[in-house]
Amino acid sequence: MESARHDIDVVVTRLTVGDEAVRASAAVLAASERRRAERFVQDRDRRRFIVRRARLRRLLAERLGVPAESLRFSEGVRGKPQLSSPFESAGLHFNLTHCDDLVVYAFSTCTELGVDVEAIRVVPGADDIAALSFSPRECETYRRLSARDRTLGFLNCWTRKEAFVKATGCGLADGLDGFEVSLAPSEPARILRVNGRPGRDCGWNLASFFPAPGFVGALVSQRSS
Repeated sequence: MESARHDIDVVVTRLTVGDEAVRASAAVLAASERRRAERFVQDRDRRRFIVRRARLRRLLAERLGVPAESLRFSEGVRGKPQLSSPFESAGLHFNLTHCDDLVVYAFSTCTELGVDVEAIRVVPGADDIAALSFSPRECETYRRLSARDRTLGFLNCWTRKEAFVKATGCGLADGLDGFEVSLAPSEPARILRVNGRPGRDCGWNLASFFPAPGFVGALVSQRSS
């Protein structure tokens, strides 16, 4: 994916989780990350976490010019991961999302951002999820879509709302119906409303993209002042 903003770098990768890749990846993780990996019940999920996390470290290390194993992380607002001392002074923002073996990383030196990705497939109970999580306006738009467009329309809305939550740190506890996004496959990706204010005044940009065949993603970034 090529971002519309030159200060945002998006990296899309497929995970290789063979024994050698997992061993090499585990070697750059902190002890706390390895303990976290051991809490996964499924071996496949454990392997994916190890490789995914090590890839994040290596991508950040390339941009900072430091060893991958030296990086330290902390949790920011609502648990959003961020670099901690002494690396936070570099002002490097990042976010990642994964689905199956696909991982999308986003980096920026000057803006907060959030990214989300989903496999394009029929979601069981999508109508009920939309009724609970989408705004009335989004639900109405979703219900009006043709059967052919409804699956992608649902996933458009879900990934765009998730990316916004991850970028802003507002948290799912605040509700997903307090802001609205476009979702129809025939319309451009836009933030329509945030807490009663028009989306054009909210200070955030939204982009939709297809990171790989069979996947849809969304990227939200803070608008330059």
